[in-house]
Amino acid sequence: MTTHDDDAVIRVEHLSKRYGSTVAVADVSLTVARGEIVGVLGRNGAGKTTTVEMIAGLRERDGGAVTVLGLDPQRDGGALRDRVGLQLQESALPARITVREAVEEYAGFYDDPADPDRLLHDLGLVDKAGTRYAALSGGQKQRLSIALALVGNPEIAILDELTTGLDPQARRDTWDVVEGVRARGVTVVLVTHFMEEAERLCDRVVLIDAGRVVAEGTPAEVAARVGAEQTLVFRPSAPVDLAALAALGPVATAQARPDGAVEVRGTGNVVQDVMVALAAAGVRPDDLHVHRSTLEDAFVRLTGADADAPLPVEV
Repeated sequence: MTTHDDDAVIRVEHLSKRYGSTVAVADVSLTVARGEIVGVLGRNGAGKTTTVEMIAGLRERDGGAVTVLGLDPQRDGGALRDRVGLQLQESALPARITVREAVEEYAGFYDDPADPDRLLHDLGLVDKAGTRYAALSGGQKQRLSIALALVGNPEIAILDELTTGLDPQARRDTWDVVEGVRARGVTVVLVTHFMEEAERLCDRVVLIDAGRVVAEGTPAEVAARVGAEQTLVFRPSAPVDLAALAALGPVATAQARPDGAVEVRGTGNVVQDVMVALAAAGVRPDDLHVHRSTLEDAFVRLTGADADAPLPVEV
């Protein structure tokens, strides 16, 4: 982990949790630096939610150590209540409560809460202030849940599966909100199984599988764990000498596909070298697509599962 200890506001060492014979978290260690957005990634059932609930002090750990802002959340939960905001996966409100009522009621729990009006403005909820919870869209409910997580002016916000069930536009709108939260100076721990979300928002990610950390680093660093190979696919405007392409230094393979396209795989400067060779041969690469290793590639390779496939319920 590249985080400097002096900057860390969350430290987790060898965290574990069992439910009878079921191991929910086997061995998780991570750190979060002040001002970061750190993603906790994994399939449903991988142990993400259990991990962050122990960080938040909502579940007792069976082993390991956790400090949040220098305190033990299991022992010092009261002291952390005003300093850590939570948006939980299954949170819900009474159907008839309005947006403003919810924010003002939650504000009453804190000694120095945020200004409800400013919070509603910042999260784009002013026009919905008088709307009952049951009448809100999915994206509006998520914005309200973020408002409730921030109403205590926390130093850290823990956001669990923030955009699950949202349509693509609502998901992107919510991402803008999260970026705004960080701009307020809040450190964010984001639990997600959406790789695009992690790539867009996170400074660093921690990939958990079967209750263990299997990779960590920036999204680009984790993607590189599965290799730096690049794949070019194109339709040549004229016959191409595959042997000549395969002889290029960065090229690993060059082959024709059944649909008439050419697929070239390699590393390093493979794209540049292939383009130069094609130009010298008078061949134009039509419909060119270049694929590089992504965070989703790493997720699939390291967990053996499609990030968005239906999976068991999280524990």
